[in-house]
Amino acid sequence: MTGLDRRPAAATDATLPRGPLAGFAAGSLGMGVWVTVPGLLLLYFLTDVLAVGPWLAGLALLLPKIADVLLHPWVGHRADVEQTRRGDRRRLLLLGCALPVAFAALFAVPGGLTGAPAAAWVAVFFIAGNLLFAAYQVPYLSTPADLRIGYHERTRLMAFRMVVLTLGILVSGLLAPLLTGGDAATRDGYQRMGVVLAVGMLAAMLVGVAGIARLRGSAPVSTASGHGGWRALRTALRDRQFRWLVAAYLAMSTTTHLVLAGVPYYAEYELRAPGLTTVLVAAFVAPALLVTPAWLVVARHVGKQRALLGAQGAFAIGSLVLAVGRPAGLPVLVAAVAVLGVAFAGMQLLPFSMLPDVIRAASNAGSTGAGTYTGVWTATEATGAALGPYAYALCLTVGGFVASTAGESPVQPDAALAAVRYGFGLLPAVAMLAALLLQRRYTLDATARAAS
Repeated sequence: MTGLDRRPAAATDATLPRGPLAGFAAGSLGMGVWVTVPGLLLLYFLTDVLAVGPWLAGLALLLPKIADVLLHPWVGHRADVEQTRRGDRRRLLLLGCALPVAFAALFAVPGGLTGAPAAAWVAVFFIAGNLLFAAYQVPYLSTPADLRIGYHERTRLMAFRMVVLTLGILVSGLLAPLLTGGDAATRDGYQRMGVVLAVGMLAAMLVGVAGIARLRGSAPVSTASGHGGWRALRTALRDRQFRWLVAAYLAMSTTTHLVLAGVPYYAEYELRAPGLTTVLVAAFVAPALLVTPAWLVVARHVGKQRALLGAQGAFAIGSLVLAVGRPAGLPVLVAAVAVLGVAFAGMQLLPFSMLPDVIRAASNAGSTGAGTYTGVWTATEATGAALGPYAYALCLTVGGFVASTAGESPVQPDAALAAVRYGFGLLPAVAMLAALLLQRRYTLDATARAAS
């Protein structure tokens, strides 16, 4: 055993007080805006407001994520350096609080830009926003691994975070389309939406920084530094359990962001009611506010791994119903989206609470570097956030989807309408089945549960 483990058993059994838990979770309210709004509206903003072709629009969202693959692990390394030198990761968190500025700029495309120049503007500020998001997200998600708490307490901590994150996703997902002007959305509407939500983001993220400080004061904190840099990155990538968990999460993140990007298209072109975008978003996100405590109970009884496999299976089944489209009837389709929402809640809570289990197991084996592990994880999440919309954009391209500017209503070919439907239903089902098969290869859960 390492020096990190020579502590009283009670040190890993600390029960975190609700006040610091709520403060920590508040940071996710602001993060939820960045997680949701670009994924929900940015592809549609490019193709239907800025007249960017779907292939180029997808590329503008994908290429910035290539930088994330390198930047997030580097940010993770810097977070570990900060933890070693200063005893916390506060400076990176404060740097990340500049994210709302990049968010507002993302939708403030100058009036004269359309097509490729508009795509370039979005790509530049998307890169800046992703870097700032990493500066906040990596140290934020390293907190559960920093604290000397047990298997179930890590799940409880992430359940608090998940409820607040869901609230942020729900509120921003409902407000964003309304603030843009709904069916009559214009450039000015998108700019207004960006500014309003950016103000809320900043307030929530600053509360989160204070909440993390309180949380770290309420439980023992790991102080071992281990190794960093490329050596830490190699250690993380060689960790078999981490590799399978990350691979499965990449498939999950890609699938959920694909669905999110497809919501406005499915509402407008399949259901023929653009106003249903907010209904579908609510049906997808709202169940998580109710069922997250239930997923916590399920995880306590059957373990996180089995619970996660169940969530993945439910998501795949719900997606197949959506592939049927209008003939299934609106109530059935909304119910299917709600099933996806229930599964989404589990897929947000469980993998994020399994990550600190992996990090703790690695530290017990003599390896540390929670920031590096978390940096790889967030890079994976960012990659999925890009691959999902890009995959949907490719579906639209194959179907011959016609891009337009605000106010135009081009006639879409039948192949494009089919691409809207199958890209929203059939493709997510296939991708989620792949996630399930990858997740089955993860075998740490029983050991981590027994050690708690």
